[in-house]
Amino acid sequence: MAAAALVTENFKFVSLFFKSKDVMIFNGLIALGTVASQTAYNVFAFNCPCSSGRNYRYGLATIGVPALVFFLVGIIMNKSTWDLVSECRLRNCRKLSGAAAFALLGTMIGRAVVAPLTWTVISLLQGQAYTCAVIEFVEPSTLEGLPKHTGAEVLAKFPCEGTVPEDLQKFWPVIERRLKYESQMMGWLLVAGMSVMVLLILCMRRCSSPFGYRQEAYWELYRSNEKNLFDRTANTHARLLAAEQVKSFFGFVCLDKEEKEEKEEHQKANQICNTDWDRVTGVYLYRDKEDIPLYSRLHKWATRNLENDAKTMDKEMDIFS
Repeated sequence: MAAAALVTENFKFVSLFFKSKDVMIFNGLIALGTVASQTAYNVFAFNCPCSSGRNYRYGLATIGVPALVFFLVGIIMNKSTWDLVSECRLRNCRKLSGAAAFALLGTMIGRAVVAPLTWTVISLLQGQAYTCAVIEFVEPSTLEGLPKHTGAEVLAKFPCEGTVPEDLQKFWPVIERRLKYESQMMGWLLVAGMSVMVLLILCMRRCSSPFGYRQEAYWELYRSNEKNLFDRTANTHARLLAAEQVKSFFGFVCLDKEEKEEKEEHQKANQICNTDWDRVTGVYLYRDKEDIPLYSRLHKWATRNLENDAKTMDKEMDIFS
């Protein structure tokens, strides 16, 4: 029974991080933006050096470096990255189980790879970078009529019009067609592999989710509303607190009409202690209490706070295994 419970818990962790329609829409927008960027780059910036040794490095850099940058930007912009950093800083990740860590890394990498994979696929489907990179490695003997002594130095110049003798220029369309075929085949295979992987992840998520469809949809609505309300309230709270400190320094504070109405409505911003900030910050994996769902760290904090059970709260906030 204990083993079965452990397996169930581990599958919960995996499922709860791959589940948002908003994420799919966001990833779609990222992919479209990457396509536009890649197209613009090829139109305005791509320029094969047509030099043996340089072609290969330039072609790989054209595909790999932007993909790496997109990946790092995706990691930086992912909220889960900073949740994990906060978790390790506040609690040293001592209670973060392997399944939980896998789920977190999965959601972080899953979002971050959308743009780099899109860039790589579009680059391969267009074929320019791949052609530039590998043309110097084409075996002359595989092209009928091409002199077998044709070296890499000559082959590397083919992408640049007018840089090879006229009697060899006629081979360029054949070489280009072959290399673009190889490039596009790799691109379509990558698309197929990505599609199969997405299907497997979605199936795994659906099969292992601790929620029914309606409760999962509700949880997404709750998290979205909690985030929006928390951000808006935090913005107002910070403004009111700042207004109080400015007033204490100058003796008055200059507020516009809306801010004055806001201040009259809320009167005063209470100070929040560091301990409470820490309790609502960091990684959260779904828990329930006596079959009552606790949908977030804030939800758990509020439940324990109402019960005035600080000791239990500290213990509960520290559990991730």
